[in-house]
Amino acid sequence: IFILSITGRAHAVPATVDYIFDGDTFAGAVLFQDDIKITVRVRIINIDAPEMSGECQSEIDMAITSRDRLAELIPVGTIVELEKLKDDKDLGRIDAAVKTQDGRDAGDILIREKLARPYSGGKRTTWCNADGSFKY
Repeated sequence: IFILSITGRAHAVPATVDYIFDGDTFAGAVLFQDDIKITVRVRIINIDAPEMSGECQSEIDMAITSRDRLAELIPVGTIVELEKLKDDKDLGRIDAAVKTQDGRDAGDILIREKLARPYSGGKRTTWCNADGSFKY
């Protein structure tokens, strides 16, 4: 069994984008040491994007838009920089700030474009109004 502890990584770690799951999660091949490359799910820290299995159709629609925008920011096959790495509550996933190839923060862009909202932990609030419309 291979156990990897990433908490407290002080420097940026390169990752090759493999697959975009949704607006705040993607799979990346992460190079940790000389020849240790591991594909992991990466959740972008400090943001919450709508869920693909949302509570209402408007959330699902926005989840698709958010996912597609993340795919534009970090296309499959590109190398991004992961910063502020830490273990995620879900096994097999890490949390990280994600820098695009041109050095921009992907999470900040999604928040600015209202495709995600700031998130600092705890219970997430709904994306759906009572009438099923989208709530930012």
